[in-house]
Amino acid sequence: MLRLAVFGVALSLMLGAGSRVAHADEDETGTSASAAEQSEDGAETPAEAPVAPRKKHRGKKSRRHGLVTGRVVAEEQLRQQPLARPSGHLHLIFPGVHDEVEVNIYNEDGSYNLDALEQASHVLRCRRTETEKPIDPQLLMLLSHVEDHFGGKPLEIVSGYRNQRKKTSNHFKGTASDIRIEGVAPKKIREFAETLDGGGMGIGLYPRGGFVHIDVRPPPSYRWIDYSPPGSNAAEKRPPRGWKRKKLQS
Repeated sequence: MLRLAVFGVALSLMLGAGSRVAHADEDETGTSASAAEQSEDGAETPAEAPVAPRKKHRGKKSRRHGLVTGRVVAEEQLRQQPLARPSGHLHLIFPGVHDEVEVNIYNEDGSYNLDALEQASHVLRCRRTETEKPIDPQLLMLLSHVEDHFGGKPLEIVSGYRNQRKKTSNHFKGTASDIRIEGVAPKKIREFAETLDGGGMGIGLYPRGGFVHIDVRPPPSYRWIDYSPPGSNAAEKRPPRGWKRKKLQS
């Protein structure tokens, strides 16, 4: 009888341990989905899907490309003090086509210089369709802050306004810009841009593209990192259906 009792206790312990291991494995693989997050266009995107464990390869770091991870910024993490006005100076360069502008978006009395805003919007135009849209002055103000902080170095424009099919994108709305600064790591640009956010900004880091996305949007603010390879969302950036490039007038 004593042997049977001991055997019964041992069996129950083994079954309990197996159940705990199963639950532990479930937690480690992340089977419970997190809340949906928002990317550069402000639209909801699915949370990161569970990733099955991969075998480690010697001499190679494990990477998970093609993923977008993001989060809503908590109120306490936002800038609490009002943002001072920047110099207003903007030196925008669009590499490859030698298109650039150097202006001050402010008049001497502090009002916006409408001619300067128009020139900045021209450089930030859609490069696929050559169409323009007035760029949000608040975005230009933030870009001036970035330029001031990094010693007046020109901002290289990766993308500004985009006349594209996906109309929910902040690029389509004229409220977003993707930028680089020669000699400055994208992470440094992102870190400084985050200090400007008092609410209503989207800031994304694109390690494989080597640039930082900055936009203005209705609160709340968002942060994300996009490891997708360049051109992975090319279909969304195509011109609207039925659009035809206008012939240049002589």
